[in-house]
Amino acid sequence: MSNLETRAVHAGMEGVREQGSHVPSIDLSTTNPLGDVENGGLSYEELATGGSLGEGRSAVYQRLWHPGVARFESALADLEGAEGAVAFASGMAALAATLIATVSAGTPHVVAVRPLYGGSDHVLESGLLGTEVTWTHVDGITSAIRPDTGLVVVETPANPTLELLDLRRVADAAGRVPLLVDNTFATPVLQRPIEHGATLVLHSATKYLGGHGDAMGGVVAGPTKWVERLRRVRALTGGLLHPMGAYLLHRGIRTLPVRVRAQQETAAALAVRLEAHPAVARVRYPGLPGQDPQGLIGRQLAGPGSIIALELAGGYDAACRFTEACRLVTHAVSLGGVDSLVQHPASLTHRPVAAHAKPDGGVVRLSIGLEHLDDLTADLMSALDAAAEPQDLGRSPALAASEPAAAERSASVDAG
Repeated sequence: MSNLETRAVHAGMEGVREQGSHVPSIDLSTTNPLGDVENGGLSYEELATGGSLGEGRSAVYQRLWHPGVARFESALADLEGAEGAVAFASGMAALAATLIATVSAGTPHVVAVRPLYGGSDHVLESGLLGTEVTWTHVDGITSAIRPDTGLVVVETPANPTLELLDLRRVADAAGRVPLLVDNTFATPVLQRPIEHGATLVLHSATKYLGGHGDAMGGVVAGPTKWVERLRRVRALTGGLLHPMGAYLLHRGIRTLPVRVRAQQETAAALAVRLEAHPAVARVRYPGLPGQDPQGLIGRQLAGPGSIIALELAGGYDAACRFTEACRLVTHAVSLGGVDSLVQHPASLTHRPVAAHAKPDGGVVRLSIGLEHLDDLTADLMSALDAAAEPQDLGRSPALAASEPAAAERSASVDAG
C-alpha cells in the first residue's frame, strides 16, 4: 500500500479479520496468564527491558505491553515511515521519556530551537529531568553541540507562531546528534520528518491523531534502538497509554488524511479573509504570500496546515476581547479537533516560558476545525469587531504586567 489514505485506514489492522472481527477489540485486562514459571519470568524480562512480545510469550502486565497500544504504535510508525513507535499517556510523557532516555545514556545536554510548545520549553528550561539546555538558532546548532549533547529538539511548524524550519538543514547541523522533531501541527499527512533527516518524531496524539478531543496520548516514532530504549523507560516509569485511549487514537488515524486536508482548505480561505479586518495587525499562516521564504511547502510540507496565529492591532486587551467574543469557536487549549478552538498562548500554554521567549500578548492561536467556512468567518469577524472596540474590561494588572516588553516579544517571535 503506497498511498497514505489507504495506509491510514489499514495500518495496525493486521490479524483483525483472522480473529473474526471488523474492528479491533478493546482489551481492558491489566494482567495476563503467565503459563509456566520459566515463561513468565522470561516474558517479564524481555518486556521490561524494551523488547516486544515474542511468540509464545505472555504479555504479563498492561504496563509492559498491550495489544491495542501496539496497534496504534504500528499505525503511526507506518505513516511516519519509522521502524517503530512507542505510545505514552500524553505528549509530555512522551517527551519526558525521551529526555530520560537521553540523560540515562550519559548525554544530558540538549540543543533546542525556539519557539517550542510551552510545556516542552518549560521542561527543558527547568532541568527537572536532568537535562541542560542550550537555546539557539538554526545557524547556531552545530557550534552549540558538545561531547555530552544527546539530542537536538525542534518543532515545525512551531507552536504558536508557525515558523517553518528546513529540516534537512537542521539535520545536517545536528550531525551525529539525534534530531527530535515535534510534528504535532503538521501530522504525517503534511510532513514526514524522518524523510528529511530526523531521528525521532514526536506527536501529542491528543491533537490531530485523535482528532475529536476525547482521548489523550503521546507517541514517539523512530529507529528500533530508540524504540527499545523508550519502551524500557515506559515500563519502568509507567507513563502508559490507556487501552481505551489507544483504541480511540488508532480510530482517529483512520480518518486523519481526510480531516487534515479539509481543515487545511478552510484555514487557507479563512486566513485570507482575516487579513482584511482592521483589527488584525498580521495573520501568521504559512500558506499566505511571503510566509514560506524557504519554499518548504511542496518540498518538505505537503501544505500549510490548519493553525492560524493572529496578531491583533490592539495588543493584549484586544486579544482578550477577541477570545471572549467568540461564540462558535471555543475558547480552550488544545488543537487539531473537529471543532475550532481559540486560545491566548502567552497567558496559557506559554505562560511558564521565559519572558524574552514568550509570544506577543496580542497573539491568539486558532485551530480550525470542520465547520463551514462561512459560519467560522461570521463568528471570527464578529469577534474581531469586538476586539477593535476600545473598552475597559478590568484586566488583571498582574497578568498584564507579566507580558514581556515589546522589544523582547518582537525578538522572540522572529527567533529560529
